[in-house]
Amino acid sequence: MLDHQAARRVRSGVAAALLLVAAPAFADGTAAQAVPEPEGYRLDLYRAPTPDTIAGGTVVSTEKLQALLADDGVILIDVLPEQRKPDNLPASTLWFPKPRNNIPGSVWLPDVGRGELSQALESYFRSNLERLAGGDKERKLVFYCLSDCWMSWNAAKRAIDYGYASVYWYPEGTDGWAAAGLPLEESRPVPLPDAATPPA
Repeated sequence: MLDHQAARRVRSGVAAALLLVAAPAFADGTAAQAVPEPEGYRLDLYRAPTPDTIAGGTVVSTEKLQALLADDGVILIDVLPEQRKPDNLPASTLWFPKPRNNIPGSVWLPDVGRGELSQALESYFRSNLERLAGGDKERKLVFYCLSDCWMSWNAAKRAIDYGYASVYWYPEGTDGWAAAGLPLEESRPVPLPDAATPPA
């Protein structure tokens, strides 16, 4: 029969083993931690692990997004920032921004997923949402950019805060879409007014 200390060591060992089984791990052996939703918007380090949830909205996988797109009323919104010519680049330098390929049928509203929006950029976002949804706040809106991209989370949260009732967030973004062997197409952004354009 085990004495008291031996029994305690066995219980501790079992508990540790259960924790190892329950917690997902990275390649280096460290345990993955769930990312909590912030109270407000993410303000920096936008390419980082994101939460698994979005309060007031619905998170969709690639498979679920494909099913959702069977409904013609769904609006896909890409929020990846547009590449801009750096201000310090000599005027004589040729500038070839990288093309943006997104999910077919998407509308590209760049930069609206930043943590803080200027008044002009917020007006651009609000007015485009209203235009796309035809003033119907029940229309299904799907926000995405790349994987591990807080900008899509921010944009979806902002739409929820504006009162849109059917907001979906696709955290896998174009990376997940392409990895599933699904098509992408070259896109052009809805032009930003000069006052709304963030610095390069």
